[in-house]
Amino acid sequence: MTVPIDLAALPDDPGILRDLVSHAEHENAGLRSANDDLRAEIDKLHLLIAKLQRHRFGQRSEQMDPDQLALALEDLEQAEAAGDEAAQAGTADGQTRERKRRQRNLGALPDSLPQVEVVVDLEEKQCACCGGALHQVGETVSRMLDFVPASFRVKVIRRPRYACASCDGPPVQAPAPPRPIDGGMASEALVAHVLVSKFADHLPLYRQAQIYERHGIRLDRSTLGDWVGRACWWLRPLYDRILSHVMAQEKIFADDTTLPVLDPGRGRTKTGRLWCYAVDDRPWCGPAPPAVAFVYATDRKGERPAAHMSSFRGILQVDGYAGFGKVVKARDDDALALAFCWTHARRGFYEFHQATQSPIAAEALARIARLYAIEAEIRGQSAERRLAVRRERSRPEIEAMRAWLDEQLPRISKGSELAKAMRYVMRHWEGLTRFLDDGRIELDTNTVEREIRRIPLGRKNALFAGNDTGAEHWALMATLIGSAKLSGVEPLAWLTEILERIVAGHTKANEIDTLLPWNWKTQATLPAAA
Repeated sequence: MTVPIDLAALPDDPGILRDLVSHAEHENAGLRSANDDLRAEIDKLHLLIAKLQRHRFGQRSEQMDPDQLALALEDLEQAEAAGDEAAQAGTADGQTRERKRRQRNLGALPDSLPQVEVVVDLEEKQCACCGGALHQVGETVSRMLDFVPASFRVKVIRRPRYACASCDGPPVQAPAPPRPIDGGMASEALVAHVLVSKFADHLPLYRQAQIYERHGIRLDRSTLGDWVGRACWWLRPLYDRILSHVMAQEKIFADDTTLPVLDPGRGRTKTGRLWCYAVDDRPWCGPAPPAVAFVYATDRKGERPAAHMSSFRGILQVDGYAGFGKVVKARDDDALALAFCWTHARRGFYEFHQATQSPIAAEALARIARLYAIEAEIRGQSAERRLAVRRERSRPEIEAMRAWLDEQLPRISKGSELAKAMRYVMRHWEGLTRFLDDGRIELDTNTVEREIRRIPLGRKNALFAGNDTGAEHWALMATLIGSAKLSGVEPLAWLTEILERIVAGHTKANEIDTLLPWNWKTQATLPAAA
């Protein structure tokens, strides 16, 4: 309790005065400390309010989502096109309608597309002046991209039966070809279409059933579910092979995301996890084909990734989840090292700066931005070249950043969000700076973040997986489709062919590698993901 000092009646004894001043200074120190704590709490509440406002009314990412930007641009382009057409429609009769040429990429028409020719010719081929016959001196050819709506057809399989005319032997006929759905009416192409629609285009099965009904095909959702389950059984060896391929690499990315799973016994959903492991050596010209593997688990316990990576040896690049640190500690050897993510380290400074416009947070963001600028220049070069540039240019930036953090942290209230962001960086410093000694390591985990981003789209539309087996199928198909896209392979064509080959028994267990997306050759390919 603070005792007020009567300045008009101060004692004359110097010792008593010293005691009073010492007591007052002690009280002031306590008040300053309490004031700092209150300011930190106020900043924390302001930051929390800003986060909630951004969560409710604004973007949650540090950068604008390219898809959201594309949506805005689409609306602007539509408005501009509508204005052009309105202006051209108002042109007086007899005047030439000149279209305004826009500087834009109109696309290219692949030579592989089938062509249908439409000839627009004169009805009368006589000269209007003299009545003589006209002869062709040339032509004008224009090409338009046309669309034929998806349609169903019935695949009729006929197997003639033969009997000998000279004896009474039993009739003979060719054996029936195997089907992906035993006794079912779905072809491999239709099953692949259902899989791609559900897991790549994020169309739940009940919506697909509605689309089919518009074509006059009535299929129950449970029938489509049966097809998906049986197809996943056929594709399981391919999934296992991709997972083992990822775990056999010397450097992988890892992360996880939630997946609600229906829990019938409790009458609600439980929160499962999809663990994602990705490899992409293209930024440093590495030899491994890019791939991604998802593994479903019922929880986020540290033993889950430990079990998944029991055979992995190398560098694991992850976020700050403590469970990955436990994976390293649980190993008996030193064959596993963690590299951390600068995007996650940057996030605390970004959120604090958004809420407070702090110059210290702005300085931290600027220092991290300089690291990314260096990385942009060396992306796509060899690991040796990247390492040399990092030692020359990135290491001084890192050393200066550490000295700056050591200088700034004592000046900031311990309870502030800015101090927490600084302590996060310093706590993960070894893993954050590991890229300085290995040219294969990236600055962040954006590789795996991009792959995980597809999961929330399907999760938003489907709401939840029906059970644990359904969640495992989700992981299986996300693995196959994600790996196909990373290899630049069109998923529908690839899944159709591999289903045909696997169901027909043309691919033995020791030949499964020929079906992997990076080994599959076809004309139906997509541009490889950057």
